[in-house]
Parts: sequence; structure tokens; C-alpha cells
Amino acid sequence: MSVTPSPVATGTVLSLQGISKRFGAVQALKNVDLDVRAGEVLALVGDNGAGKSTLVKTIAGVYTPDDGTVTFDGREVHVTSPAEAQKLGIATVFQDLALCDNLDVVANLFLGRELRRGRVLDEIEMERTSWELLKQLSAKIPSVRIPVASLSGGQRQTVAIARSLLGEPKVVMLDEPTAALGVAQTAEVLNLVERLRERGHGVILISHNMADVMAVADRVAVLRLGRNNGVFNVAETSSQDIIAAITGATDNAVSERAARRVQDKISSTEGLES
Repeated sequence: MSVTPSPVATGTVLSLQGISKRFGAVQALKNVDLDVRAGEVLALVGDNGAGKSTLVKTIAGVYTPDDGTVTFDGREVHVTSPAEAQKLGIATVFQDLALCDNLDVVANLFLGRELRRGRVLDEIEMERTSWELLKQLSAKIPSVRIPVASLSGGQRQTVAIARSLLGEPKVVMLDEPTAALGVAQTAEVLNLVERLRERGHGVILISHNMADVMAVADRVAVLRLGRNNGVFNVAETSSQDIIAAITGATDNAVSERAARRVQDKISSTEGLES
């Protein structure tokens, strides 16, 4: 088994249009649109109860939307289970990571899809593939034969992400990958997110940490009360503007900064035209 980096591509790989989801009397999502492009990091942010988890589980196939369409690689799809999502090319790394602490790195990477040579496990090929994949991710793992329980939080996150890449997905969703990590481990995971972008994956980063979002995301999609509340280009906005969209605040200082930026762009355009 050979692991090759995904070719860096451009364009929308995953598109959600008008996605709605109701649980009894609770409207969790209402007409949500979301586009994920190849080779970009899209951060998905929102306050508690905004609908982030419901949207992630809908994309991952855990939930089936009540309304709306999902388009993957240019064709409309109906994802009704996590297995279908994985087969399609959507990988999800949930916050709990779902790793087996008593198994080593290789066993965790290939759990449930072990390589065999006849009736015997092909340990040599699995170990070679593990090292190859971790090297491509610039992972700092001392050995693929040590139990996962002995790894740091950042290293465990690395193993979980590497495991999701064995199916060669086009979209990778990361649910709070830096939660409860220290500064050094957080930097390690953020570097890993950048490696995913370089490999051409479309990355959906769910995070409450605005510093992490601003550090690695290309765009930020905000959910508020189950609805879209703006999509921001990180290079053209500030964390205050995004926080205002998350909270629904009408802070005058934020509004004035946004107005000044718009006026500056208008002025620069008028200068070019003259």
C-alpha cells in the first residue's frame, strides 16, 4: 500500500445548499449554505448551540438533513451513514479521537483495515506505510511501535488525523483539534493543518479558539442560531468582526472599523479610476 499526497487542486469540492435539520420542536439548522474548496482551510465557528455539531454530523453522515442538497465533486449526493461519507471522500476526526491507548501507532492507523499477506498480517508494509504518511505530515512521532497512551496530546491528534488520510479523502473535518492542548502541542497541530492544505485537502476546522482560526484559516464561516451569519476572508477581516458575527453584537467600534475598511477600499478604487 502506497500513500501519495493528494494533488493540489482548486475549486469547490463540497457544497451544501439550504441544509435544514429539525429534532422534534428544535430547529437545529435552517437553510445553511457552505462551500469547501480544495487546498483551503475553512473554519466553522459559532457560539454554543449555534448548530456546528449538527452540521458536522450531517456532513459526516451521522445525521440526514431534512431539506437541502449536498454536492460533492460536482455531483449531488445523499450521505446516509458515516461509512458512505468515508467512501465518498469525507474524513472526520472528532474531538474524542477514538484511539486505542493500549495499541501502538501502526495498529491504531490500520485498525479495522489491516493489510494482509495471505492469512498473515503484513506488519512490515503497515509499518512502512505508517512512517511514510507521518513523514509527509512532518509528524513528530518518536516511534510507530510505542503505545498511543505514551504520546502527547498533539501526537495523539496527529495519529488520529493520519488514520483518516489512509482512505485518501478530499475533505477532512477536524473537531476542536487544539482543545486542552498546551502552546507547543497546539503549534504542532496547527502545522499539521497547514500540511493538509498543502496536500490539497479541503479542511473544515471547527474551533472556539479565535487565535487558532486566524492563524491557519483562509475563510471563516459563522453559524448563529442554526443559520448562516457571514463568511469572512481572514486576510480581509479582524477577529473582532468575526466575534461580532458569532455573538450578534452591534458594537459601534466594530461597525466603525468595518465602515472605515469599506471606505478605504472605495477611496483606493476611485484613486485608480482617476
